[in-house]
Amino acid sequence: MQPSRTEFQRKLATMRGLLDKHDVDGLLLRRVSSFAWATCGAASYVNTAVTQGAASLLVMRDESVVFTNNIEAPRMEAEEGLVAQGWTFRVAHWASPMTELDRLTVGLRLISDVPFQGAKVIDAEMAHLRAHLCSEEGERFRQLGSLCAEAMNASAHALKPGMTEMGIAALLGAEAQKRGVQPIVNLIATDERIYQYRHPLPTDKKLKKYAMLVLSGRKYGLVCSISRLVHFGPVPEDVQKRVDAAAQVNAAFIAHSRPGAVLDELFKQGQKAYVQAGFPDEWQHHHQGGAVGYEPREFLGKPDAQDVIAVGQAFAWNPTVAGAKMEDTILVGAQGNDLITTIPGWPVKAVTVPALNVEVKCPMVLEMD
Repeated sequence: MQPSRTEFQRKLATMRGLLDKHDVDGLLLRRVSSFAWATCGAASYVNTAVTQGAASLLVMRDESVVFTNNIEAPRMEAEEGLVAQGWTFRVAHWASPMTELDRLTVGLRLISDVPFQGAKVIDAEMAHLRAHLCSEEGERFRQLGSLCAEAMNASAHALKPGMTEMGIAALLGAEAQKRGVQPIVNLIATDERIYQYRHPLPTDKKLKKYAMLVLSGRKYGLVCSISRLVHFGPVPEDVQKRVDAAAQVNAAFIAHSRPGAVLDELFKQGQKAYVQAGFPDEWQHHHQGGAVGYEPREFLGKPDAQDVIAVGQAFAWNPTVAGAKMEDTILVGAQGNDLITTIPGWPVKAVTVPALNVEVKCPMVLEMD
């Protein structure tokens, strides 16, 4: 799914518009996520865990420049499509990688997505630009959602009691990687650890009956999130109660994620759903998710968030009740929301949100023999 020239030109116009808005000479982008957004999916990282990659972008009124080192330049020129987009390469030696960037930016008034010399930092503004997806990005997101769902489904059905959480993480990571998706978040909890931790880094603990798998996968620079629960044997009543409660909150968040909705009001609907589900304080123990794009969360839904939802945006809500979690990624459409991480054949429960008379299909626990 190669980006179109039109998509890039629209983004270039947006970036140059920021120069006029802030009355500056250049826009410097150093975050991996901003680099991917500006270039329609190119990768600037070597270490997948870094925030700032091995290349930076400088957009000026008459030139667009890629700064990188002599290690990365050959690959980026040959494989990332940046020359065709019109970027000029400025290459420094790996021993002094900032030389060219420092030289060219002397005396320039800059805005930047990270702190850099005297530049005005506009990281929040860039996050909102990354979160407002164009139609081409939406189609890439749909493909990514399908791939993440496939990886999750294959991993869940391959689980066996006695596997370690590390082994399950390796399985989930491999299923993602072989589909061209980088597992940048790969969380696993089994049995009592699902109750204890909201962000369970995998350990050498062995699976007995109950597992939670969490994946945030990256492809084309975009990041999609999905979580699923698996239980060997009948699901205990207490677990089912907690899963049903998480589903009620999940349905409220998804149903109210409509164009024009303000996130603080949407958040109140989630809080109300927690109360109605019998777990009024559970929202206090973990963030509830938010807008996604080129970061796992570009910005969160919070009690004071004033962001307004628009058509084309993507959201990943992740309500939790100790012992249960619900997470899918959706694309907001003009007529309705599209769950792009649906797994065909996975057990679901249709939850109706009475205030809107909208039904949301929420993933339940997969029972395994």
